[in-house]
Amino acid sequence: MLSMALVALDSACVSTAVPQIVGELGGFSYFSWLFSGYLLAVTVTLPIYGKLADARGRKPVLLIGSTVFLIGSLLCAGAWSMGALIAFRLVQGLGGGAIQGTVQTLAADLYPLEQRPKIQAALSTVWASSAVVGPAVGGLLAGYASWRWIFLINLPVGVFALVLLRRHLREAQVERRARTRIDWAGAVGLFLSTGLLLFALVQGGVAWPWLSAPSLACFAGSVAAGACTFVLERRAEDPIMPGWVWRRRVIAGVNLSLGCLGFLMIAPMVFLPTYAQSVLGLSPVAAGFVLSVWTISWPISAALSNRVYRRIGFRNTALVGSVVGTLLLAVFPFLPYRGPAWQPALLMLLLGAGLGLFQLPLIIGVQSSVPWGERGTATASVLFCRQVGQSVGGVVFAVIANATLTGRLHSAPTALRGALPQGLDRTASALLHSSGTGLGAAATDYLRHALASAVGHVYLGAAGAAALAVIFLATVTPKRFPIVEGD
Repeated sequence: MLSMALVALDSACVSTAVPQIVGELGGFSYFSWLFSGYLLAVTVTLPIYGKLADARGRKPVLLIGSTVFLIGSLLCAGAWSMGALIAFRLVQGLGGGAIQGTVQTLAADLYPLEQRPKIQAALSTVWASSAVVGPAVGGLLAGYASWRWIFLINLPVGVFALVLLRRHLREAQVERRARTRIDWAGAVGLFLSTGLLLFALVQGGVAWPWLSAPSLACFAGSVAAGACTFVLERRAEDPIMPGWVWRRRVIAGVNLSLGCLGFLMIAPMVFLPTYAQSVLGLSPVAAGFVLSVWTISWPISAALSNRVYRRIGFRNTALVGSVVGTLLLAVFPFLPYRGPAWQPALLMLLLGAGLGLFQLPLIIGVQSSVPWGERGTATASVLFCRQVGQSVGGVVFAVIANATLTGRLHSAPTALRGALPQGLDRTASALLHSSGTGLGAAATDYLRHALASAVGHVYLGAAGAAALAVIFLATVTPKRFPIVEGD
């Protein structure tokens, strides 16, 4: 849990300190890579660390990954420019991928099936607490000390976690497991193909147009690297991403479903705070509360999910959660315009409960369906698909929101059209500072309606992703998960 807290707290703290970081280092035009670069490094390394955990054991992978993360934190604290800070965040991400996947795998190794919901819920609580506490800690450190302390505080926590792991983590099964060769060629190919794809998705429509030469070159490079990786993996004796991950219906169905989960999570995470502040007129603190309530219900629902899946099974429990999520996301666009804040907050509270039933039974089910020597790879594949879903969801929802907003602004009354800003960012900024921008009451109200419509369309897209997860669960995922003897 301490190792997981390193990863969970870090990004939450950094997001609050961006103004201070940019003020000291500059580089405002590409500061978003502080987050995108880190996410890219975590995502592309998850399958590699999963395979290493199966081949070499969880303990060395977690120890090395935590050490790399701490080295990256120390380098970030000493960064002299925005480019250097982004590069060092990539180093952090290389360690963060090991922490995320290996901690989830260890939860299945150390606890029997009936106890796993409790420990997984405890791990979810780490993320929930970090989402609430992280911004406050980051703001305090950036405002009263220095943003560099956001990275330095990782060191004592991380060192303490390393000491505990070094002394107390025992893996008897590793001693009996034969040493296997690591498919490094496949690892490099997977890294390149996934990395180029995510890079193209992050930069497309921002740094360059979608149909520009750099964008097309990145996509073409991703396809070419993917094709080479496919050939290499078919010939490899022990591939980094083995074919059984997709040939087994249980894992394939869960991978597709949790990819949809990662996709739909972007809608509330990215767009709800903007909606709460710009449309409802809430303060940043109140807007954060509207979003954070789902971090309360999610771990509680996850902890209680074993009482449900013991009766109706892993798949059916996830089906209940995904159906509930679909309905709640579809309801959001029909909330009254500028209604009370408790309505979206209630939806988020219920959504967290539904997604707790959706995600955790599937992760536990996959981990319980494979032996120890395949658990790291299976867990990493699930987390990898969820991370890729988040990356793709961020791009798709940004396109939906901007297209809706652009259409509404172009169809504005002639008397208002000249005074209205263009684009999602400028619209949100104009509404947050409407008193100082000279916007009249009519223009402000029109902008709020336009932004509410854009966020409503994003939520409908998220509801579509949740419905797609329902289809994958009902058609691809088997009703009963095979349980490996001894689990």
